[in-house]
Amino acid sequence: MKLSAISEALGTRIENGLPATEIDDVAGIEEAGPGQLTFVANVKYTAAAKSSRASAVIVAEDFPAIATTMLRSKNPYFAWAKAVELFHPPLRYAPGVHPTAVVDPAAKIGKNAHIGPYVVIGAGAEIGDDAVILAHVVIYRAVKIGNRFFAHAHAVVREFCRLGDNVILQNGAIVGCDGFGFAKDDQGHWHKIVQPGQVIIEDSVEVQANTCIDRASVGETRIARGAKLDNLVQVGHSCKVGEDSLLCAQVGLAGSTEVGKNVILAGQVGVAGHCTVGDGVIATAQSGIPHDVAAGKVVSGTPALDNRVWLKCSAVYPRLPEMAKVVSKLSRNR
Repeated sequence: MKLSAISEALGTRIENGLPATEIDDVAGIEEAGPGQLTFVANVKYTAAAKSSRASAVIVAEDFPAIATTMLRSKNPYFAWAKAVELFHPPLRYAPGVHPTAVVDPAAKIGKNAHIGPYVVIGAGAEIGDDAVILAHVVIYRAVKIGNRFFAHAHAVVREFCRLGDNVILQNGAIVGCDGFGFAKDDQGHWHKIVQPGQVIIEDSVEVQANTCIDRASVGETRIARGAKLDNLVQVGHSCKVGEDSLLCAQVGLAGSTEVGKNVILAGQVGVAGHCTVGDGVIATAQSGIPHDVAAGKVVSGTPALDNRVWLKCSAVYPRLPEMAKVVSKLSRNR
C-alpha cells in the first residue's frame, strides 16, 4: 500500500518522505524495518525513532523532526490503531447456522448472522442483524441483544439480560451470572438469595476474556455505553459502570459499587461495596478503595489516598526500619 493512501486513510500529513513509498506491514519501533510503518507517541522514544529502520513513523504534530519519513498526527496512538487495522483487518464470517447449533424455534435471529458449532440459543432470545456467534457460545432464554453482536467461543449470556448494539464478548466472558448473595438461617447455615435481576450492557461495550458481570437480586447491574472491561474483571451485583470507563485486568467491584464516566481503574484495583467512584477518577494498580472517591482524583495504595501523598509515603517506607531504630534509641536515652 502506498504511503499516500495510508496517510489519507489515517488523516495524517506526510513530512520528509515520498508519497509513493510502498508499505507492506506495521511493526513496533524496535523491530520495524524497510517497508514497514511504526509509531511513537512519546518524546522519550525520540532516540528509538531516530535509529529505527522503518520506512515511516507516525508521530505527533510537535514531535522533533527526524530523518525518517514521518506521518504527523494530532492523535498518533489512534492513528496507529487505524493503521494496524488497515494491514490486519478483522476476520469475516459468512452468514449461516452450523448444523450442530441448537437454536430454539422461539428465538429470533436477525439478518446475516453467523452461528458457529455447538452454539445454544434459548427460547425467546432476540438477536439483531449481523451477529457473529462462535463455537460453544450459550445465550439463555429471553435475552435481548442488538445489532452487530460478536461473541467469541465459550461466552455466556444468562437469562433476561439486555445487550445493546456493537457489543463484543471475548472468550469465556459471563454476563448475568448470579450475584454473590447468601443469608444465614436460624441454624447458622448459608441460604442462597435468589438473583432475578438483570444485567444491562449498553452500546459499544467490550467484555474481555473470563470476566464476570453478576446479576442483581433486585434491580439491575449496568455497564454504560463505551465502557471496556479487561480480562478477569469481577463486577458484583447491582454495580453501575459509567460511559467510556476502563476496568483493567483483575479489577474487582463489590456489590452496589458506582463507577462514574471516564474512570480508569488499573490492574488489580479493588473497590468495596456501596462506594461511589466519581467521573474521571484514576486509581493506580493494586489500589484498594474502601470509601467514596471524588471526581477527578488520582488515588493510589491501600487504603487509597491521593497519589501525591502516596508517592511521598512510598519514598519513606524503605527507611522505616532505620527510623524505628533511631526512635528506639532516642527513647532509651531519655
